[in-house]
Amino acid sequence: MSRLPSVPVLEWRDGNIPYSTETCDIYYSINGGLGETRRVFIDGCGLPQAWENKHSYTVGELGFGTGLNFLALWDLWNASRPSRNSWLEFVSFENSLLTCEQANRALSRWKDLTGLSKRLLGAWPNRATGIRRIEWPDFGVGLTVHIGEIRNALPASRFKADAWFLDGFAPSRNPEMWTEFVFCNLAERSKPNTRLATYSVAGIVRRGLERVGFKVSKETGHGSKRERLEGKYVGKCSVKCDPYGIRYFNGKPKRVAILGAGIAGANLARSLSNYNCEVNVFDRLETYGLGASRNRLALVMPRLDATDTLEAKILIDAYIAARECYKNLPGIYETEVLQHPRSEKEEKKIARLLLDPPLSELDLDGSLPSSLLHKRAMIVRPKTLIKTLLHNVEVTKRPPSQSELSDYDIVVVATGFAIRELVPWLDISPKLGQVEYSNSCSNIPASAKVAGNFVLSVGKERFWGSTFEPFTGDISSSVAAKQTNLQGLQELHLEWFNDVKNHETESRASVRATTPDRLPLIGTIPDYSEYLKKFDSYGNGTLPNIDCPLLEGWYICSGFGTRGFTWGPWAASIISAMIMGKPIPATEATLKAICPARQILKKIKKAS
Repeated sequence: MSRLPSVPVLEWRDGNIPYSTETCDIYYSINGGLGETRRVFIDGCGLPQAWENKHSYTVGELGFGTGLNFLALWDLWNASRPSRNSWLEFVSFENSLLTCEQANRALSRWKDLTGLSKRLLGAWPNRATGIRRIEWPDFGVGLTVHIGEIRNALPASRFKADAWFLDGFAPSRNPEMWTEFVFCNLAERSKPNTRLATYSVAGIVRRGLERVGFKVSKETGHGSKRERLEGKYVGKCSVKCDPYGIRYFNGKPKRVAILGAGIAGANLARSLSNYNCEVNVFDRLETYGLGASRNRLALVMPRLDATDTLEAKILIDAYIAARECYKNLPGIYETEVLQHPRSEKEEKKIARLLLDPPLSELDLDGSLPSSLLHKRAMIVRPKTLIKTLLHNVEVTKRPPSQSELSDYDIVVVATGFAIRELVPWLDISPKLGQVEYSNSCSNIPASAKVAGNFVLSVGKERFWGSTFEPFTGDISSSVAAKQTNLQGLQELHLEWFNDVKNHETESRASVRATTPDRLPLIGTIPDYSEYLKKFDSYGNGTLPNIDCPLLEGWYICSGFGTRGFTWGPWAASIISAMIMGKPIPATEATLKAICPARQILKKIKKAS
């Protein structure tokens, strides 16, 4: 099975009505798709009355299709938003995502939605299996699209719905979307009295929903369809134990302190400020990004594997999130990156990867001999980007006192390796990396090459490196590291090497925080001593079915290694969602893989 989601094969009927040749079904009613959406789904879920006086309202949908249901709901939200601080969350599941061009044609019928359609199409989800998170803070609207097969995506999702739109293709033509397995997962993600609506009144749908706890009734349909279905969840809302500490914050935080003004802290500040929190950033350094985020330039590109591992999936989600977050911001240069294999083994790995690529031809070009071209990557000017992300956020250039921190509902520690000062039990290592910078005579567009090391160019600026060595306490740059980097530059780009060797070179070393498994630390901070006591039995291979004891309100965002600018936006979206009770743009398996508690469990198991 291909890692890359399929593109729907469409026929167009009556001009712009999409018809799926695979399921032999239309995407919306010929009698009026927008009218059907409003009658079947919006009226069927009792909207807008159901979100009156709500701070947040979440709609889950099976079958994103053209995005018409989302746009109709967004249009209604604009007319009836409960308050300036209220948020509408829309969580949809789609296995075969339309291209932006297909969606544009399908939505062109609805002239009264043109303004919103342009906004959606301008942020249309990237074609890659995983989770895409898009926000429009000015409207208080968030969209989370899970791309992949429903049997995998739905049970891995983390959210609770206030309403469900069941809008997959007809049960007779797309049975995978209407199974008891799917209905059970809907129930698990429902609150008491969650509403449900669908156009289908098939017996398999009615009976399946009733078995899992929905009370359903037939109502008058739309157009030529006589009936539709409405439902309400009256079953038991179960709560699972949380040994990994990946649960939501219990409450509505008003004040958040972020320790660290590097790329992790800056992304967190921007994300949380969108939710009308009072956010304060503390940094011990004199100006923004003077730690590991201080380099003159940085590169955001994907790290791809030939096999579909969890780490490979996580890195793709993080890369796409970074690219979407940074595009159109100051200090960002979209570029292509030419990746050269460092060995015959790596050349074979690239060949295997191209047999089943996780990204589309819009992002990858494998036609070059023995090399891989990454399209739409980014060169970042860190100082400019961090300043932009921290715009309108209060930054205090000193560490906070303990008494100051007690005034905050939430504290997020994003201080790189210095996090060990506050959380000493973390298994996190400092790695010293040195980079080089020089000006050149020639002025060329933004470009990059990588082969283990890298070389970046923006105008006349050249930036290359980098070393990755154990940190011994001395952060000063070294001649030996400079020579290593120059050798790498010579091997990657001889022309640039000959150019810069006649110019003055600036070296800079910084400490990167790395973890043994190379995955970041993102999430809640466990109470270490209590965790050891309660989870001692894990040493025998049994994970206790109890909640992880937490330092309530404390979170970690660190361990980014050499990919800080790639991890930053994705990590911020996850922590913000956990704090604010939003749909989390990560699977349950991912949250377990990046949570800090994983390191304690590993220590317990190793000690046994």
